[in-house]
Amino acid sequence: MPRSILSKETKKRVKEYKNADIVVGIPSYNNSRTIAHVIKAVSAGLAKHFAQYRCVIVNSDGGSNDGTLDIVKDTVVEDFSAILIEHPRYPVHKIVTPYHGIPGKGSAFHTIFEIASRLEAKACAVVDSDLRNITPEWVEGLLEPVVSHGFDFVAPLYQRHKYDGTITNSIVYPLTRALYGKRIRQPIGGEFGISKNLVSHFLKDKEIYTTDVARFGIDIWMTTTAVASGFKVCQSFLGAKIHDHKDPGADLSSMMVQVAGSVFNLMERYYAIWARVTHSDAVPEFGFKFEVSTDPVKVNLERMVEGFNQGISDLSTVWEKFLSPDVLTQLRKLAKSNILEFRFPKKLWVRIIYEFALAYHKSVISRHHILGSLTPLYLGRTAAFVNENLESTSVEVENEIERLCLEFEKQKPYFLSHFEKERL
Repeated sequence: MPRSILSKETKKRVKEYKNADIVVGIPSYNNSRTIAHVIKAVSAGLAKHFAQYRCVIVNSDGGSNDGTLDIVKDTVVEDFSAILIEHPRYPVHKIVTPYHGIPGKGSAFHTIFEIASRLEAKACAVVDSDLRNITPEWVEGLLEPVVSHGFDFVAPLYQRHKYDGTITNSIVYPLTRALYGKRIRQPIGGEFGISKNLVSHFLKDKEIYTTDVARFGIDIWMTTTAVASGFKVCQSFLGAKIHDHKDPGADLSSMMVQVAGSVFNLMERYYAIWARVTHSDAVPEFGFKFEVSTDPVKVNLERMVEGFNQGISDLSTVWEKFLSPDVLTQLRKLAKSNILEFRFPKKLWVRIIYEFALAYHKSVISRHHILGSLTPLYLGRTAAFVNENLESTSVEVENEIERLCLEFEKQKPYFLSHFEKERL
């Protein structure tokens, strides 16, 4: 029998509760500033919308030393009547546990899934611990489609600042949409709802939790696995997501390697699925969409364009090993542009992403080096996106992203034909 990932104390707590209907997991690491608000919002959401169910909140912690665990243990909703909630039929229980294994969000999720499975929960949700604006309605949005409508996977749908989530907007969303044919707008959103059957499916792949997915790629792994394995998927509008933003041009090399590497790895695993997909379809949406304000995201155009130009200077000999000559010619021309006039055509960007994916597939050089060399190009594409959308509304920006997605779908046959040649 495989060794349990749960501590003796955690297994004892789980055994005491025997079973539950709903589990909400909150992974944490030094989140003392925000986690009390998250715990209160989740507790209130469960009491308000799922009062007839037995609910357990699981905090899976990665070794916090800032008092996070004490805050989780001590945080309660002191007056339900103040938020117009009658006393729930069942109390909301909490399990606070360290996770074991590779440090990262994936290992935290592994622990949460294991507890949900042992409790035989009908539905499970996970939410980030650094959220500043989560409300009780988020809990309803993530769980109601599972509990009442038979969905297996609920992805979040946010309204974000036009410069927030640029890796999602320029790579992860359009590429996964083109590959797997489902328009899940936030495939690495951080908050998800999951059915009992899908939790069991996630737990079967025990090896994945010993890889880099456990560190960095759990969100995209969950989304892709749910879609590729034929589970019933949807998305739920949660409003704005307010968390600690970063300049999209700052310190992105490691994140780029992690996220793109996860997407490309999954592409290898699910080739037989995505090779048959010829178009994309919308997925069912829940929640009332409304306009919300978002925090501004500061950008440093000069630094991004400089990073792109430095890449042209330093990495051309690397790119020559796998980028087409015409692509390299176009990139060198872009390096001569001034900052405010800098543009990076969608068609060129899509071709580059597909050629990077092919290089990764063929392992023409170290995969780590392939992924790392994408960063300057991403900076260039992001700088162009900022320039092109300085005066654009959120609706206009979303239309621009839609056009990028269609270009990914248009060029997919080129990618597939070259991918298949390497498999012969």
